[in-house]
Amino acid sequence: MAVKKSSKKAASKSKVKATSAAKKQTAAIQKKYTKTEILNEISQNTSVSKKEVSAVLDELAVVIERHIKKRAVGEFTLPGLLKIKSVVRPARPARKNVPNPFRPGEMMDIPRKAASTRVKVLPLKKLKEFAL
Repeated sequence: MAVKKSSKKAASKSKVKATSAAKKQTAAIQKKYTKTEILNEISQNTSVSKKEVSAVLDELAVVIERHIKKRAVGEFTLPGLLKIKSVVRPARPARKNVPNPFRPGEMMDIPRKAASTRVKVLPLKKLKEFAL
């Protein structure tokens, strides 16, 4: 029984340390960081060199590109934070004699639009909670 109690205490202490570390770094930042400032912040908080942090971010960009580009999966998820999708919008044909919404009674012509690919970034649960 004594072993179970000490393991519970150890587990609760580790939870306290993890939550206090998370609370410690959640102070609001008053100005937008540049890339260098982001690298410095991550480097200081993780004891990883600035060069290594830069390499990780560059590799993340490459991985996202490989997911999003043509003939790829078209979707990348950064777990808990965001989802990036490439969405293909189909071509729209030209339309003639369509009522003008800005000038009732007049007719207008709408030119055709070519098909295009757009990138959508969707926030996930953790990112939404950060904003609250």
